[in-house]
Amino acid sequence: MSRADWRKSSRSGNTGQCVELAQNLPDVSAIRDSKAPEQGALVFTKPQLSAFLTNVKAGLLDR
Repeated sequence: MSRADWRKSSRSGNTGQCVELAQNLPDVSAIRDSKAPEQGALVFTKPQLSAFLTNVKAGLLDR
């Protein structure tokens, strides 16, 4: 993760409730909590990240 280029969404406000995404890593992407980056990251293959984001956008992971 030391080479990860972390980015926040342009839709993130100033609430501190943001996630950061790193897509510059070979073969994987990573997501972490921007207010607690020391707690690590979730690492996905590119197809896994695509499926995860599709499910999030569709509301399939809402409670």
